[in-house]
Amino acid sequence: MNGRSFVVILVAGLLLSGCGKKEPASSSGSNAPASSGNPLTAPVDYLGATAKGQQRGLTTTALASLKRAIDMFSAQEGRLPKNLTELVGPDYLRHLPEPPVGMKFDYNPTTGEVKVVSK
Repeated sequence: MNGRSFVVILVAGLLLSGCGKKEPASSSGSNAPASSGNPLTAPVDYLGATAKGQQRGLTTTALASLKRAIDMFSAQEGRLPKNLTELVGPDYLRHLPEPPVGMKFDYNPTTGEVKVVSK
């Protein structure tokens, strides 16, 4: 058997060994994204997890800037804003941040609480 045949057989064996029955993943209660565990899909799994992390970071940043603007508005005006568009201007926000795709900001003018909810 020459070297090329050995490499082909080795690669085939490695690929076929990953085709066995999969054990169900145990739920650890973490928010870690699911991974298929397949080395061939690892780049896709990584990019998906990266995109989710980026989206989560953007959402957190948007909520933090809205809460800060609400606090500043309340301190200067002595009341909570009636709606989020009241925050847009030179003193608080240049523009409202964009909510994540498929989501919207939900503002309660009575409590000043803002959160992200599904549309």
